[in-house]
Amino acid sequence: MTTTLPLSPDELLTTTRAVRKRLDLARPVPMDLIRECLEIAVQAPSGSNAQTWHWVVVTDPGKRAAIGDLYRRSFAAYAESKSFAGSLHADDPDRGAVQRRVGDSAAYLAEHMGEVPVLLIPCLRAPGELPAANQAGLWASLHPAVWSYALAARARGLGTAWTSLHLVYEREVAELLGIPADMRQGALIPTAYYTGDTFKPAAREPIDTVLHHDAW
Repeated sequence: MTTTLPLSPDELLTTTRAVRKRLDLARPVPMDLIRECLEIAVQAPSGSNAQTWHWVVVTDPGKRAAIGDLYRRSFAAYAESKSFAGSLHADDPDRGAVQRRVGDSAAYLAEHMGEVPVLLIPCLRAPGELPAANQAGLWASLHPAVWSYALAARARGLGTAWTSLHLVYEREVAELLGIPADMRQGALIPTAYYTGDTFKPAAREPIDTVLHHDAW
């Protein structure tokens, strides 16, 4: 097994950041290393221990480029929307500046998504239409494993970013990759070695502004 970085659990949890501009687009990532991260990921919980997840690892240059084109198209629409990260908190000088940096790095990733050495698409078996009601229980059987993958990657010197804008074109991506009709895609995780290991905890709202004890 690959030697992991000497990170404490708290360091791992607080320094696994969304890596965009610092992904090394030129350095190949061994498939064995991705498999190792996925072996860790599938130790995560799933509803009824069903383990209905599947993992599509895309390294083919042509397929990565095609996914990158679809992602870029989706990002262009997102960047014009009110929910665009770079436009949030514009009336707050401090948070607004942070959001503009996030928006800038997100735009960079969108432009280069097709060049990232590994694109991981986690999928979940969900026959038929997704439930109209709250889907928390459904996706809770996939997302913990996806985050475990990101943590395992960080511990092995790989950077990731959790994205989902490609889902606007979920059907097109499924056709490109031959994903069966009963599988739903849950995310798109670009994965690459990163440059400069200077990750640190991000600024967050004070916990007392979001903590509710016994009642709201």
